Amino acid sequence: MKQLLLAGLAATLATSAFAEYPDKPITIVVPFSAGGPTDKVARDLAEALRKPMGGQSIIIENVGGAGGTLGAAKVAKASNDGYTLLLHHIGMSTAPALYRKMAYDTLGDFEYLGMVNEVPMTLVGKPTLPANNYAELLKWMDANKGKINLANAGLGAASHLCGLLFQSTLKIEMQTVPYKGTGPAMTDLLGGQVDLMCDQTTNTTSQIESGKVKAFAVTSSKRLTTPALKTLPTLDESGLKGFNVSIWHGMYAPKGTPKAVTDKINAALRVALKDAEFIKREEALGAVIVTDARLNGEEHKKFVAAEIAKWGPIIKAAGQYAD
Repeated sequence: MKQLLLAGLAATLATSAFAEYPDKPITIVVPFSAGGPTDKVARDLAEALRKPMGGQSIIIENVGGAGGTLGAAKVAKASNDGYTLLLHHIGMSTAPALYRKMAYDTLGDFEYLGMVNEVPMTLVGKPTLPANNYAELLKWMDANKGKINLANAGLGAASHLCGLLFQSTLKIEMQTVPYKGTGPAMTDLLGGQVDLMCDQTTNTTSQIESGKVKAFAVTSSKRLTTPALKTLPTLDESGLKGFNVSIWHGMYAPKGTPKAVTDKINAALRVALKDAEFIKREEALGAVIVTDARLNGEEHKKFVAAEIAKWGPIIKAAGQYAD
């Protein structure tokens, strides 16, 4: 009887403690360097989350390296009290195929809190490319087989993944040129050292607006409404049926974080995603706020599992792994 009373008291105290959550600053780990697209999403989201999280400070901690796996591993091993969270992109689903060894289990070591947004990709080319639309680009690629250079921002980057799927779908092998980030890759594209790149609208919109690159298509299932991108056709309507690549972002907590806490975080996330300023900032970059069932943690996890199944064979067929 005494043991039962003690257990009941402990449960009551724990529930009471969780009821006060959050009562101190929260850290969101971004597994990439400051200034990148995922970092920007995290900082904008932190602003929108502050009010629904009781006005608590939300700190962004950048833990870059190893394609996002270092930061993800840090959160997987963190205390499961809800004060250390992870904001990660599609790399959550591609890392299992890209990395032979990882310090965490993508589906087993996290509580899934809900998805945030989806960022479509754009297929862009160097300014001196003779093609001016996608049909002309196909003819140019056919005439230059074996000579085409396709830039990406490094193994596992959004541009790398989009490039792999593009080559796989077209069945045209290109010379992939990896860089240490989007910045140097875009610099060489602008300078004509490489021919093509498929990258997020967050990275390409300003270059398209200024006419510094040639834009051929977007990778979303529907045309975008962003002024600089609304005239671009989708790859699907251009002939690559079913081609749809978006770089999505989601939130995670360490496995075992109490449901009372994850429920509060999910509720706050739903409020934040309706914040007018956050929506404005995301839409300006071509990002689409998630409003469907994937806001639910369980559906978010199902989606990531499906993405793992989708990207695994593509990455393995390309034989591009990291140690």
